[in-house]
Amino acid sequence: MIDPQEAVVSTISPARSAPPPADFYSPDGYRAEESVGYLMKRVMNSILAQADKRLRDCDLTSAQWGPLMRLEKAGDSTVAELARWLQLDAGSMTRLLDRLERKGLCQRVRSTQDRRVVTVRITPAGRAAVANVPTVLSAVMNAHLAGFTHAEWQTLKNLLQRMVATGEAMRDGSQAG
Repeated sequence: MIDPQEAVVSTISPARSAPPPADFYSPDGYRAEESVGYLMKRVMNSILAQADKRLRDCDLTSAQWGPLMRLEKAGDSTVAELARWLQLDAGSMTRLLDRLERKGLCQRVRSTQDRRVVTVRITPAGRAAVANVPTVLSAVMNAHLAGFTHAEWQTLKNLLQRMVATGEAMRDGSQAG
């Protein structure tokens, strides 16, 4: 068990290569229910289900409030940038934006300099729709972290950030899988 007080962890810069793989799992003893990936997915599914349940009155799903929150916080974005951030393919991104536009929550604007570039802009209705999302997400996250100390919460975030950085380094080719 990791002592949160000793868990001063460094993140891996995506520009550097990732450390060598660990040997915690082996094919002969592998159990999905003990997999870090499986557990993270279960936590994420629970968080999204609770958020969706609490945001039902706002007529927003997790697929919809995610891009709207990104646009609200980061400003206008190209369709390609938004798709990369959401980790969606072009077709899924188009269908999602179609739904959001039909609801009047965002609009796509073609660039006058380069007609191939389409910018996505949140509308006033979109801003109103996501106004309560941070409150809901904070409550859902805090509920899932019940019983954690502040140090454990910081340690969990640091460990997950390290896994993300390692994954990015592997994706970028600095470490073979």
